[in-house]
Amino acid sequence: MGCFSCFDSSDDDEKLNPVDESNGQKKQSQPTVSNNISGLPSGGEKLSSKTNGGSKRELLLPRDGLGQIAAHTFAFRELAAATMNFHPDTFLGEGGFGRVYKGRLDSTGQVVAVKQLDRNGLQGNREFLVEVLMLSLLHHPNLVNLIGYCADGDQRLLVYEFMPLGSLEDHLHDLPPDKEALDWNMRMKIAAGAAKGLEFLHDKANPPVIYRDFKSSNILLDEGFHPKLSDFGLAKLGPTGDKSHVSTRVMGTYGYCAPEYAMTGQLTVKSDVYSFGVVFLELITGRKAIDSEMPHGEQNLVAWARPLFNDRRKFIKLADPRLKGRFPTRALYQALAVASMCIQEQAATRPLIADVVTALSYLANQGYDPSKDDSKRNRDERGARLITRNDDGGGSGSKFDLEGSEKEDSPRETARILNRDINRERAVAEAKMWGESLREKRRQSEQGTSESNSTG
Repeated sequence: MGCFSCFDSSDDDEKLNPVDESNGQKKQSQPTVSNNISGLPSGGEKLSSKTNGGSKRELLLPRDGLGQIAAHTFAFRELAAATMNFHPDTFLGEGGFGRVYKGRLDSTGQVVAVKQLDRNGLQGNREFLVEVLMLSLLHHPNLVNLIGYCADGDQRLLVYEFMPLGSLEDHLHDLPPDKEALDWNMRMKIAAGAAKGLEFLHDKANPPVIYRDFKSSNILLDEGFHPKLSDFGLAKLGPTGDKSHVSTRVMGTYGYCAPEYAMTGQLTVKSDVYSFGVVFLELITGRKAIDSEMPHGEQNLVAWARPLFNDRRKFIKLADPRLKGRFPTRALYQALAVASMCIQEQAATRPLIADVVTALSYLANQGYDPSKDDSKRNRDERGARLITRNDDGGGSGSKFDLEGSEKEDSPRETARILNRDINRERAVAEAKMWGESLREKRRQSEQGTSESNSTG
């Protein structure tokens, strides 16, 4: 699926400004970005920018809030050699912004991915600059690592770490018959990792960064299916001060864009949360966000799923058939509750990405072993009304009502219930560990007393 542009607005480009206007001090605890980017040299480590007054100045990009820009500058001939002159055998894929090739750097022997931007494509010089700046400044285990760039003449190339397992899209859709589908545990792990990358952009960057193009094809997978967000050309700085949103031309991928952004161009971090909800639904259902080959009424994933959220008897139908029933029903219902909250029509009712990370980290850490008898954990494979925490024994006994998540409770209330249950589960686990530790200390103490008496 490609990107689209609906209309333009008068938004400015991005620049760098590491100053906290509230006290005039530079903040080094968070990566910092600002707007009005105007140029990028083909060599050196400094980036040229124009201030609002029009005078040029040199800006050094901090890495994790400290130090200089880490991206290396490549000559075009280096990258041509690395990809055997962009030979078809090195071709990895193509998107709206250009083609991606696999290469090996002669200088280091490192295997890399080289994205050659289409000079007639959707990503222009501005998007190229944004991606270089964003990925040079923002570093996190769930963001793809930018190794360097090339800006020779009219050539625009980006060099990334090579992600050997491709994209999440490659492992969800149009699988060949001999390729095994992702299991439940791996899907939850990928969802939690991708959410952590988004959380870093929203909560750690200063000002917050809105990704604006969260989709399954932009989630790349490293060894062990470790997810990393890629393609930051559409990233936008979030609102600051008393502003509730930023206004910009609508760019993104059909099926993933939040409705308020698609209709008004008003962008917030909650727009990313909606897109995350769509991808999470892809992980749960195995369906594409938009699939023109599906029957009428099922082509749009969100439109197809929403009515099913309202009938607890149909929750099981939302699970990917390729899972073949190998998933914990309780966790499925909890995952559906998270997805349902993320794709709410009203942005204000969607959860913060930090709350999503909390919920998904919990689900990812539960683990599911299909070889074990799951009857105690799954009250009813046809759709239970209530899922209790004490099904396995020793739980807190709190209840999670998924029927109420869409019909009786607000999305905020559902998030509160889910977080409450997670906190109780943690408290129970901590209490168990404390009790075991106390018993061990008592046992050692009694053993020591017994030995002392015997020697006496």
